[in-house]
Amino acid sequence: MGFKMGIVGLPNVGKSTLFNALTRTAAAQAANFPFCTIEPNVGEVAVPDARLDTLAEIAGSKAIIPTRMTFVDIAGLVKGASKGEGLGNQFLANIRETDAIAHVLRCFEDGDVTHVEGRVDPVADAEVIETELMLADMESIEKRLVNIVRKVRGGDKEAVQQERLMKAAMEALENGKPARTVEVDADDIKQWKMLQLLTAKPILYVCNVDEGSSASGNEFSERVAAMAAEQGAASVVISAQIEEEISQLEADEAEMFLTEMGLEEAGLDRLIRAGYELLHLETYFTVGPKEARAWTIKHGTQAPQAAGVIHGDFEKGFIRAETIAYDDFVSLGGEQPAKEAGKMRAEGKGYTVKDGDVLHFLFNK
Repeated sequence: MGFKMGIVGLPNVGKSTLFNALTRTAAAQAANFPFCTIEPNVGEVAVPDARLDTLAEIAGSKAIIPTRMTFVDIAGLVKGASKGEGLGNQFLANIRETDAIAHVLRCFEDGDVTHVEGRVDPVADAEVIETELMLADMESIEKRLVNIVRKVRGGDKEAVQQERLMKAAMEALENGKPARTVEVDADDIKQWKMLQLLTAKPILYVCNVDEGSSASGNEFSERVAAMAAEQGAASVVISAQIEEEISQLEADEAEMFLTEMGLEEAGLDRLIRAGYELLHLETYFTVGPKEARAWTIKHGTQAPQAAGVIHGDFEKGFIRAETIAYDDFVSLGGEQPAKEAGKMRAEGKGYTVKDGDVLHFLFNK
């Protein structure tokens, strides 16, 4: 599994340009007018991970298969979206289906690109979107509370739990805070996720800056970073224009271009890494002569569930996981040398997989 990140923002902030660059496709029309994206565009990209190439080289793997992540380019929201303004209801439904939100904010001045509000103020833009999502959540909760009254009166445990969680979310929302600020106990997490509240989703602010500010940001992105820190959210600085140019270049040319711009890596890499940190994701590897492959799991995933990412039968019939730490695999020169050095471990059902583990699963068919 990878994860699905919805790209949202006001019209004309560079969402579709960024999407085009990230997915190296022209599927999303980038045009200087609101609602140029009518249907959400979905694109998958390979997650760059230099460790995978290293493992493949050591093992002589014929194929390299990175893990993937999905971007969903969701059409521009406007003030009043929660009440159906613009194409509000449709957009809000699209956001519900994502794991996290990448909120693109315009952090550049350009007289040729119209701003829907007639000014450049990324913090105010963020508040417009957040307000619409909060209003949509409040409306959703109000309806659900009415619908479960009978079950609550009847003592239905699940309904009582849902009511308690919805009231906690509503209290936060009425105080101007998103649902993600609510502290949820481990026993409540499953029901909390089932509420599908828009403002419960982790958020990553993407500061779309001009080319000259791509390396160090600017006053606009600094304000966004301060806002994100205050909220306990994350932010990254990206120039969608640069990313679009890079997407058209060959790998060696792209590297030279990045160096000339004073950038150590492409914005895609920064965005994915920030997304992984936001969702507490990690990567483990399976390596052999046929292929070297990366797999994405949540931090804290135990071995049987990690095996299940490959195939459900691996989890059902799990026996053990033969495990080699990435550093040991590389420093010792592969699986056999690691085994001979006593660095291959047999781990059972209670083992928590670590980022970078090279695994081989044994299971009953």
